[in-house]
Amino acid sequence: METRTPATCDTARSPGTWDGRATRALIDLDCIASNVFTLLRAVSPARLMAVVKGDAYGHGAGAVAQVALESGATSLGVFTVSEGCALRAAGIHAPILVFGPIYPAEVDALFTNRLTPTISSMAMAELVLGCAHGRSLPFHVEVDTGMTRGGVSVESVIPLVRRLDGRDELELEGVYTHFAGADYPDEPSAGQQLAVFREVVENIRSQRIAIPVVHAANSSAALHFPEARFAMVRAGIALYGYHPHVAGDVCPPLKPALSLLSGVSRVSHVAAGTGVGYGDTFRCERDSTVALIPVGYADGLHRTLGNGRGEVLIGGKRVPIVGRVSMDQITVDVTDIGDVQVGDEVVLIGSQAGIDQTADDVAAQAGTISYEVLTSLLPRVPRLYSRWGVVTDSHSAELRGSTPA
Repeated sequence: METRTPATCDTARSPGTWDGRATRALIDLDCIASNVFTLLRAVSPARLMAVVKGDAYGHGAGAVAQVALESGATSLGVFTVSEGCALRAAGIHAPILVFGPIYPAEVDALFTNRLTPTISSMAMAELVLGCAHGRSLPFHVEVDTGMTRGGVSVESVIPLVRRLDGRDELELEGVYTHFAGADYPDEPSAGQQLAVFREVVENIRSQRIAIPVVHAANSSAALHFPEARFAMVRAGIALYGYHPHVAGDVCPPLKPALSLLSGVSRVSHVAAGTGVGYGDTFRCERDSTVALIPVGYADGLHRTLGNGRGEVLIGGKRVPIVGRVSMDQITVDVTDIGDVQVGDEVVLIGSQAGIDQTADDVAAQAGTISYEVLTSLLPRVPRLYSRWGVVTDSHSAELRGSTPA
């Protein structure tokens, strides 16, 4: 597939001519492309699987998958069969590996959509074999080397691959594992898991069973654990512009692709002692100016950001969220930033006037991780996409005159 050089990525964005809901996510697909290029340079000669589970970590799986493949990724990873089917319906033809379990009602869709299952138990193998009806698929085996989550046990790997060896219905394409501690450079568990995994791979090959693709590295291991790269790496959070951990080592530059924007819907001037929001959990200690923003936990904003823990950007300045986060709205104290008007842009994730607020920053405020912040964004938040100087909505309706990211 032809690879294109990405356009310049700038996370400062204009609302353009969008006249829909003020609260919206803007995804810069040039940043996705740039991150793919950066990752491929870092892990070469290993191939790159773009992990687009969880609706591409909240970014929109169809759009992200297409750009990642155009930029050099060779396959996609999802957790559920339904996620894979949605990508096929969106016109994606690349290999799609399903990480999660397969259920009886899903097996036909697995074959119909040419999805690659992960076989992690003998029972799952028998289920897929029994429903094949003359059809065939490649499959991968996940090995639990110490995370104690998904995957077949080390002791059960050989019986499983022997059971499937030579079957027309299922052909072994890959074997993989997942690290519990690759995010933490000083954690020895990743090295221990890698040693176990290498032994498993050698044991399979000693049975004269070929393994075309061996893979183990998630984003963190791909960037910081070269021994784990094998033939392919699985890029999840790094694809979207975030490093899996904060470490002292040198990291390649990644570009956050998503901005979460809104606008001021009301400005109130209130006296000292006035309560704000449900339960009056915040009372103004002085005469104050409070702005209302139409975004809440029904959009995916964490409720823990209320009462001064969270911040947003207005007019290039940080202002605190006061009172509780409601289902649909938040209030912020704008007393100290001068004139604020209805319609002024609000940045919850992104950049404004040279000030950045990343998903990592929001995660620190909420007491969670960037993964959860991004994947929490719910469907009612419109997704807009910027690519090659054109901004589109999720249905690819061009917004003429918008400023590209």
